[in-house]
Amino acid sequence: MFTLRKLLLLALVVAAGWQYYQKSTNTPNPVYAEPLREQAVESVRYTPDPQFSCDGRQHCSQMTSRAEAVYFINHCPNTKMDGDRDGVPCENDSRF
Repeated sequence: MFTLRKLLLLALVVAAGWQYYQKSTNTPNPVYAEPLREQAVESVRYTPDPQFSCDGRQHCSQMTSRAEAVYFINHCPNTKMDGDRDGVPCENDSRF
């Protein structure tokens, strides 16, 4: 029936199959990071720049700086300083 040679060959095939199975299913244990600790978050309060205020000016020629023009287009109504509405006022004003 089974000869020693056939038995050894069968054992070798089974051992090789078992090793292959172990390697393919042997996944490393996942490493879990420490739970995130709650961090204190400072609340950020927006306070407008006190050095500028809306006073009715609308045009670049009425501004004294680029920062002032930016403040005006972001906080004041009816400004006429950002013709292409890209958020950059007075682009063609060479003073800034």
